[in-house]
Amino acid sequence: MAMSIEMRMLVWSVVLGLVQIALAAAGSMTQRGLGWAAGPRDQPGPPLTGVPGRLDRARANFLETFPFFVALVLAVLALSRQNAHTALGAQLYFWARLVYVPAYAAGIPYVRTLVWAVSIVGLILLLAALF
Repeated sequence: MAMSIEMRMLVWSVVLGLVQIALAAAGSMTQRGLGWAAGPRDQPGPPLTGVPGRLDRARANFLETFPFFVALVLAVLALSRQNAHTALGAQLYFWARLVYVPAYAAGIPYVRTLVWAVSIVGLILLLAALF
């Protein structure tokens, strides 16, 4: 049985999330050091700045929207509501989230916000199929 586009985008979004966690951790270690990363972290480390800070915020932003994406994709599939709009919505979410990482890391004004908005449109397309 072939995997639906929605499920494929969900799987690739999990991969993207894991990559973002790894990038944010690596960036954190460059500024806070291996000792802090390997330690108990009883005290918060110094604030991350520059690219490592932006990578960490991009990771946090992904984790804010990803649960909605998971819930919507699973609901669309469970209720057999997939159609061209849900396929487009899932693809918009994934590709926008993929572009969001380098756009945010580079600190390009307005692009990050526009790309984030495209990912939200993807979520809305998935949600609309449930009504």
